[in-house]
Amino acid sequence: MSKTLAQSELFMHSPREGAEDLGNGMHRKLLGYDADLMLVKVWFDKGAVGEVHSHPHTQTAYVLKGKFEVFVDGKTEVLEEGGCFFVPSGADHGAVCLEEGILLDIFSPAREDFLTGGGY
Repeated sequence: MSKTLAQSELFMHSPREGAEDLGNGMHRKLLGYDADLMLVKVWFDKGAVGEVHSHPHTQTAYVLKGKFEVFVDGKTEVLEEGGCFFVPSGADHGAVCLEEGILLDIFSPAREDFLTGGGY
């Protein structure tokens, strides 16, 4: 991770309009970030699948809305609004959206690949 990564604006809004279309029923909007930390809002249509993947970043996610079947490091749990999960660096993880929902993802360090339209 480049320590020269620019930071986000100090204040922002997060409506779905203008969010990046990731395909397969998912949209993403980058919120606050600098080189060390990134907050991302992700909208999921019912049935959307965040395929199992891993990355070197530590991640935690909060279920803002909806219902998700979440897989982390060999374990699976169904989480609803108010639920949260933690992903250690390098751990396999993914999610299936059971009811239309929104996740707030926090990464450390920031996902530099997200700034160029990559990732997930």
